[in-house]
Amino acid sequence: MHALVLPNTAVELSDAQASEAGLRRFLTSLPGVDQVGVEKRAAGLATRSIKRESKRWALELAVRMTDLTTLEGADTPGKVRSLCAKAVRPDPDAPDLPSTAAVCVYPDLVATAVAALQGTDVKVASVATAFPSGRSNREVKLADTRLAVEAGADEIDMVIDRGAFLSGRYAAVFDEIVAVKAACRSEDGHAAKLKVILETGELATYDNVRRASWLALGGGAGGLKNPQGQGPPGPTRPGPPGTREAWGVAIVSSPGERP
Repeated sequence: MHALVLPNTAVELSDAQASEAGLRRFLTSLPGVDQVGVEKRAAGLATRSIKRESKRWALELAVRMTDLTTLEGADTPGKVRSLCAKAVRPDPDAPDLPSTAAVCVYPDLVATAVAALQGTDVKVASVATAFPSGRSNREVKLADTRLAVEAGADEIDMVIDRGAFLSGRYAAVFDEIVAVKAACRSEDGHAAKLKVILETGELATYDNVRRASWLALGGGAGGLKNPQGQGPPGPTRPGPPGTREAWGVAIVSSPGERP
């Protein structure tokens, strides 16, 4: 297994230390998250207003950071092309409104999105690794990732094996993240950024969110995302503040995030 090197910290576990037992000792030794404090902060953010002079800037920033997403069984190439057009020009009556950051689709529709967005600054993201459940073997998950990367995806959004994580098989989760990170580079040198979707509802506790965050970033993820809201229990308000509390990074909230 690979060494666990966490960005912006002095923490490094050697190959010998990064065993199942070593990871368990390390992750369970992390300080607990203040649940009351996190939820109080989240509630406060929900009531905060934006001053008039800052509102337009904030709204444009929100648009520029949005991933327009369609992740339905009924998705078609036509629907994806329509979504791409909306991503490039979110409001036809406001030509000065910026484009969104990306369009997010399933791997088999990445090529359609790439073609539709050619010549624009809008990126193409793709879910992978048997999203949303993550219930498949590793080879299928890696093939899922390679399919999207070879089709031109700029970003891969993977889900972790929550069953493995919740049963304490941290090394299996970590090694899978490392393997998916490696699969994000194609033979021609094209490399997609890797983000890990934290299904915070299924992880159940903020302490688990913190541990999963450390595993994800230590395994090579370039960012974390809140859940996509594909099924119960779905994303909840304290998710991003809770994950920021767990690990000092910027969290990308999914389009399914409830206010």
